[in-house]
Amino acid sequence: MSTSGSMIIVSAPSGAGKTSLIHGLLQRDARCRLSVSYTTRAARTGERDGIDYHFVDRTQFQQRMQQGDFMEHAEVFGNLYGTSHSATAALLDAGYDVLLEIDWQGAQKIRQQRPHTHSVFVLPPSLAALEQRLRQRGQDSAEVIRARMDAAQAELSHWPEYEYLLLNDDYDTTLEHFHAIIMALRCERQRLQGDVQSLFPPPH
Repeated sequence: MSTSGSMIIVSAPSGAGKTSLIHGLLQRDARCRLSVSYTTRAARTGERDGIDYHFVDRTQFQQRMQQGDFMEHAEVFGNLYGTSHSATAALLDAGYDVLLEIDWQGAQKIRQQRPHTHSVFVLPPSLAALEQRLRQRGQDSAEVIRARMDAAQAELSHWPEYEYLLLNDDYDTTLEHFHAIIMALRCERQRLQGDVQSLFPPPH
């Protein structure tokens, strides 16, 4: 059977473990792909251009905006982020399930264009645990961490807008639940009915 893939929004406050869960899912499931976002921020240690993000300058980003290539774009902590429409469509047409790692604002924009897009929200065990994770990363100053915590509380207020919730208190368990969601989506009737009807046509 050959069907187009599903598009799944994955959102979370910074430090909730979203990126680790996505990488874990990609390692265990070859039918999943990450829509690699464009960003104007500098690459962090270990990040690779074209793999983690497409790192571009502000002028290049704005050119893509003017060309209409972004399904959604937003400015976060002074940096621009955008999701490429053409790259995502190519992956979906090839049958991959495509993960969009975006915030609630981007999610709302995607839903306006594609109301039936699936969505997952990753929650930390608590705000205290979230702050501890941010400090342990050692990537941000105390001022930036305070800003991230303020943004996290705003982000967390949008969890009711999402179809699935993952409480990330244990990575391995949460990853199992994440993969279970993806597997269930592949069994949706609307996704399979075209192929199934060709095998078992309804009586006339």
